[in-house]
Formats: sequence, structure tokens, C-alpha cells
Amino acid sequence: MDHRILDMISSPADLKLLSNDELSILAREIREEIVTVTSETGGHVASSLGAVEIILSVHSMIDCPTDRFVFDVGHQAYAHKLVTGRLDEFKTLRTYGGLSGFPKSDESPCDVHPSGHASDSLSVALGLAKARDLSGGTNKVVALIGDAALSGGMAFEALNHIGQAQTPMVIILNDNEMSISRNVGALMKHLGNMRASTQYRQTRDSVQEKLESSGALGTALANFGRNMKESMKQFVLPRTMIFEQLGILCTAPIDGHDIGALKETLGLVLAADAPVLMHVVTKKGAGYEPAVRNPEKFHGIAPYDIATGEVRKKPAAAPSYTSVFGKALAEEARADDRIVAITAAMKDGTGLADFAEEFPNRFVDAGIAEEHAVGLASGLAVGGKKPVVAIYSTFLQRAIDQLIINNALPNLDVVFAIDRAGVVGEDGPTHHGIFDLAYTRMVPNMRVLAPSNEAELVHALHTALALGGPFAIRYPRGAAEGVPLPEKPEVLEVGRARTVREGDDVAILAFGRMVSRALGAAELLAERGIEARVVDMRWAKPLDADAVARAARTRLVVTVEGGVVSGGAGEGVLGELARQGLAVPALTLGVPDVFVPQGKADLLLRDLGLDPQGIAASVEARLGK
Repeated sequence: MDHRILDMISSPADLKLLSNDELSILAREIREEIVTVTSETGGHVASSLGAVEIILSVHSMIDCPTDRFVFDVGHQAYAHKLVTGRLDEFKTLRTYGGLSGFPKSDESPCDVHPSGHASDSLSVALGLAKARDLSGGTNKVVALIGDAALSGGMAFEALNHIGQAQTPMVIILNDNEMSISRNVGALMKHLGNMRASTQYRQTRDSVQEKLESSGALGTALANFGRNMKESMKQFVLPRTMIFEQLGILCTAPIDGHDIGALKETLGLVLAADAPVLMHVVTKKGAGYEPAVRNPEKFHGIAPYDIATGEVRKKPAAAPSYTSVFGKALAEEARADDRIVAITAAMKDGTGLADFAEEFPNRFVDAGIAEEHAVGLASGLAVGGKKPVVAIYSTFLQRAIDQLIINNALPNLDVVFAIDRAGVVGEDGPTHHGIFDLAYTRMVPNMRVLAPSNEAELVHALHTALALGGPFAIRYPRGAAEGVPLPEKPEVLEVGRARTVREGDDVAILAFGRMVSRALGAAELLAERGIEARVVDMRWAKPLDADAVARAARTRLVVTVEGGVVSGGAGEGVLGELARQGLAVPALTLGVPDVFVPQGKADLLLRDLGLDPQGIAASVEARLGK
């Protein structure tokens, strides 16, 4: 077997020894490695394949970790992992106990921050540049951000500050939507490189000042020159004008798969004494045809067959919660034309693709801008519509203020469909939806439903739309429980739980997907002579006060939830016990005060003691005490 260049790369410093042709060969080897490994582990394939040459070029021009390379989101970073000493571990990508799928500072000093949510890189990079300036340092700061992430409000806030601060740093805009025009490209490259040159800028400013100080004719010529310059820039570079107007120099679009061009431009922009945006055009999935043809599918994909690109997983015994939600919402929308669906760049991930096709005028994709999406929902509600905002739990965290002030405070008719609630698996701590019970329960006017199966989800959505006011409905990722769906959804009684198993020794009050695990625990406890009542609480807010009071008449009240214990539904039950003056031993089970790593959800739930065996063991241990 021939030796690969990749096998000889132990750190980014090794890349400086390679020619551009050798770096191109390395790029091909890295793509092969990414495809080989992710075909077994799954992962963010298309975006990582598209950014290979950018990453190699940057690492060959800077000195990590002294220089700082900041990734936005981090799903572009697989090549970065491979050239920063993690080749041998790369086969464990996104697996239990293995490498994270995102940059992670305790994995490598070259990983600046735990990047998992979009649009934050520019703020982090400016902070690093400011810290460098305050310390009198000279190290370089480079941020890599995608065009989709640039739509996030946080990115625009950072751009505004970067333009004001004028501290040297490089922003690489990875644009995988715009094509390159050869006819205009050479001129654009020339103008862009000139603007990135410190010498050019100093000369331009000097000439401008001299003209303006030389009388009326000089001022007229200066104004004419300035106007011509601005007109030419707007004609040739219309897409970069916003950056120029913010005070950020901007290059012309560069072929993001041309290592020579990337390195040449990087040499210029890294030497600039001001912030520079380097506009790089790439193709998602580059080097692997199935990913090029279907980049959305390969944005985040399960293990797949390399030859065909088809996912290699067995058909689920039950539909996913996401698909059940999407179909139920479409059914509701057919009966009520006030319903509008909103998502934040997750049309497929939230199950709204069919809704968007059937009701294009009543579907809004706000892009990676969760705050805007939730604020938009409030305006729709004030305007007489019934918005349903479908966002992953981990991403809705970014819009807590809008949820509280724009929607809950005026008590608007808005439904928050919180997908991926609970432990989600291989994407790890930046993506686990373990905080939503705490951050929705704390809000006045908010009612929170945690359906335990797909039929309950259908009822929950119907209830929220029928009753009005701000509602949160949380449901997990993956296959549902396999129960039949109702022919006609019901309006659930507010704050009323349902008992799914009787027992007088212990009362297990379970929320959402934990109900099935609580039933499994009850079976195990019964084998040991302990009869456990299992209650599907349905409502995390308002809680069923009667169910809590009845639970207090057993030897032990146990709460089980798929979110953090701190501020969660279990603590709400303890508060209700105290409110009623009921003294009874209690046990709250959920996610402790830790960040949960990546791995298959069942393994993580086992480690957290939230599988049937763990729940039963905790109950036995508490009764034993």
C-alpha cells in the first residue's frame, strides 16, 4: 500500500513543508478519509468536504495554536481535526467516548471554542483579537463562517463592532451558493487584492487627502474620484458593499478549491492592518458526487453506503416524532387557514417540507435567525394568525428573550414545537435538548406539554391550537413508540395527568419519552416486590396538583424527566408538594448538573441512570435508605 501524505501529518506545521500540488493531493486524501469514516459513523459530510482546501490553506499560512483559527458551527472542521493530530482517532468521530463532531477545546489546543451553534465565530474572533491587542501580541486571528451562518443576527452585530474596532483579523466567508464568473473574476480579484493591501490603502488615503487640501479643483477631482471608485465598486462588487460600508475591507470572490489562489490571497490579507473579509466560493460536498448532488441530505447524515450514498439503516418500526408532527400540523392547517408554520433553516429537520409545498404562502423559513423567527411569530399572532414555530430545543435557547417578552408577556397565540428535546445522541453537548423544560416552565402564561408518544403529540398540537395562548410542546428525536394515531385529535384537559399503571408502594411521575422507561422500571420493581404507580404527567406546566397529592400517599414520590434536574419539572413537583404542605420522601431523576457528551442516545441515557434499569436501581436504593 502506498503511503499517504495524510499519514505523515502530525500537526499543522507539517503543511508548511508541502508544495501547492502536494497540498492538493492531501486534500483528495482527506476527502477519502472523511467519506470512509462518516460512512460508518455518520456526520456533517457535505460542509466538511467543501471546506478542505480553505482549511489546508489557512493552516499552511498561520501557526496554530499561537495563531487562532475560529470555526463557525464547526461542521466544516473535519479536515481541521485530521491535520491537528487526530488522524488515529478520527474513526471514532461522533461515537460514544470518541472524537466530537465539532471543535472541542479539551481535544486539541488548536480548537479555540466548542463551536456548535451558528453565527458566533465573529464575536469570538473579535474577542481574541481584542485580547491580543490589549496584551501587545502579534498573533493572527482567522474566522471561518458560512454564508448561511452570516444571516444570523449575532454575526451582523459582530460585523458592526469589527468595522468600528478596526483591529486586524481575517474573516473567511465560505460562500457555497454563488458561482464564479470567469469574465469578471480576474478584475474582481485584482480590485479585491488591491483593497486588501495596506500599501494601496495608505496611498489611496494619502492621495485623497492631498487632493482635498489643494483648493476647489482638487476637491472636485477628489469627489469625482471618490464617486467613480464607489460606482465601480457597486457595479463590480455589489455583494460585498455591505462589508465595505461597515469598514471591513473585502476581497473579490476566490475559488475556494484553488489552493494557490487561496494562499496568495491569505498572504495579502494576513498582512493587512485592518479587518479583511476574504470572499471564498466553494461547492458543498466537493469530491464526493452523492454529496454534491444532494448537499442537504449530506449536511448531517447517518451511516451510508459509499457507492450509492444511501443511508444504511434499518427501517424504523414506528414513524419519527418529527414526521408525525409535520403531518399533524398539515392536517390542522387544512382546517384552519390562520395557521402559519415558521422554522429557522430547518425545513426538513423539523418535518415541514410537505407543509411548505402544500402551503407555500403560510410557510416561513427565517434562516439561521431564531430570535427573528420567534419575534416574527409574535407579529403574526398580533395580526390574527396562529403561528407554529418549529425549532430544535438547543436552537430555541437562542431566542429565550423573544419567547418571554414578545410572545408570553402579551399572552399571544403562538405554539412552540420543540423538536429534538432531550438527549439527541451523536452531535453531543452543543445539541442535546436538555434545557427547554427549565426555560419554558419559568415563563408566566406559558403552558408546557410533554407528550409521551406520537398519539399524545397529535393531541397536544390540537390542544395548543384550540386553546390559544403561548404553548410549548416538546418531543424527542427519532422513532416514536409505535402506538396508533388517533382518527380525530382531542383537546386535552389542562393540567390533567393520566395514570398508565397502578401501584401503591411508589409513584413515578414521568414526563415525555421517560414514560415508557418508567413503565419498564415498574416491571423490574414488580419482580422485586415493589409496586410502582406510573403517571404520564402530560403537562410540565401547569402540573396536575391532584396527581401530585395522590403520589404523596405512597412511600416515595419519584419524578423522571429527560432534561436537567435544576429548574426542571421534578423541582416543580417538589414545589407543589411544599405548596400543599405534603411531607413525603422524594427522588428527582433527570440530567444532573453536567454537560452530556456525544454517543448513541440509549448509551447516554444508561449512563445518566434514565433507562429502566437505572430508574429501578435508583428507586430501590432510595427505599433501602
